[in-house]
Amino acid sequence: MIVDIEGRSASEIAESLRTLIERGELRPGDALPPVRALAEQLGVNRNTAVSAYRQLINAGVVVTRGRGGTRVAGASPVAQEGFAADTALRDLATGNPDASYIPDPSDALAGIARRPVLYGEPVIDPGLDDWANEWMSADLPSGTPMRITVTSGAADAVERLLAQALTRDDAVALEDPCFLTSIHTVRVAGYRPVPVPVDDEGMTVEGLRAALEQGVRAVICTPRAQNPTGASLSEQRAAELRAVLAEHPYVLVIEDDHYSLLSRQPKHSMIGVGHRRWALVRSVSKFLGPDMCLAVTASDPETADRLAMRLTPGTTWVSHLLQRLVHALVTDSDVRAGIERAGVHYAERNARFAELLTRQGVHAAPGDGLNVWVPLGAPARDVSEQLMRRGWLVRPGDEFALGDRTPSERLRLTVHELPDTDLSKLAADIGASVRAVRDQQRMAG
Repeated sequence: MIVDIEGRSASEIAESLRTLIERGELRPGDALPPVRALAEQLGVNRNTAVSAYRQLINAGVVVTRGRGGTRVAGASPVAQEGFAADTALRDLATGNPDASYIPDPSDALAGIARRPVLYGEPVIDPGLDDWANEWMSADLPSGTPMRITVTSGAADAVERLLAQALTRDDAVALEDPCFLTSIHTVRVAGYRPVPVPVDDEGMTVEGLRAALEQGVRAVICTPRAQNPTGASLSEQRAAELRAVLAEHPYVLVIEDDHYSLLSRQPKHSMIGVGHRRWALVRSVSKFLGPDMCLAVTASDPETADRLAMRLTPGTTWVSHLLQRLVHALVTDSDVRAGIERAGVHYAERNARFAELLTRQGVHAAPGDGLNVWVPLGAPARDVSEQLMRRGWLVRPGDEFALGDRTPSERLRLTVHELPDTDLSKLAADIGASVRAVRDQQRMAG
């Protein structure tokens, strides 16, 4: 296809191509000229053409396919959490909490309807503000200057935190494998994701060091119950990460402590004393329900001011009715006891499933969180197809991958609602599916 690409600098060439795509003159799947041909066509250095394509690749506008060349990217939405529509299979890919452990808000709702909140009043309800300050400061070094911000959930907080610190094409360090919402947030905003491997103790030191050397301006870390792996930062790993970050005090560090009150693990932070740009984000969705779209963010004062500015043109504040409801629930002793029971329930059910898998020769550790990260020793997509034939819908690890594009050999399963009989059947079906895939591989080899 012949298109009228213009420009002398990499930015001008990239902008010309972006305009052609936006006008529909280049459509998803269309091939772009090879780098050498484009450089000759425009009379520029080959490295200039390479840089232009790299800008578009980082922004998700085009994709490179090796020998298939560089092509206009099509719509490639990131997988989303929740139930799959129109499936008769038993859905184990949801990532949902158990509805029976979400507290009933009826009594609390009856007591929170008071006078209306008007323009110009404090954006954070005083009761929630006091509770949040106490809750967040307990997991920060004593005397750390901080401010509280309330947003419409953790994803809203992370998106606004990145927006107040970054511009398009800036690099962001993300855990690999990564939480689906974080992948979506970074891609939609046009930031450049830099994968940092995760092991049993959380984000790796060498991975973070390599990301910082690549110039990342922000780091998003899950200190415990990392999704999908279930890993939590150990005390030693957190100290090692803090030591690495000490040389980069102005890199924004965001800790997404999404599992907070449900976690069975202590919180260890990679945010060091004296780090200049940081935020600790905690949502209530895992223990009060996904529809309770509220998150509390503690951050350094400057970041808090910038975050507040990002709220001003749009929502300005989160509904005070919702704020009061959250405060009423989290300060209710019966509700807090129920949240504790829920955390125990998830841990026990996941541990039971890991035990059943081990009996099938699939050695999984339960980790922390709502899900179990299952190592297969066989391609996850092939195993997932086998499981579909047995009535199960599962989520292969490929959907969470950022860096290595080799086929994943992991499944992320949400199994805490299954009774023992179903857990046993699922474990047996996974064992049989893995053996079937391995048999196919031997026959093909």
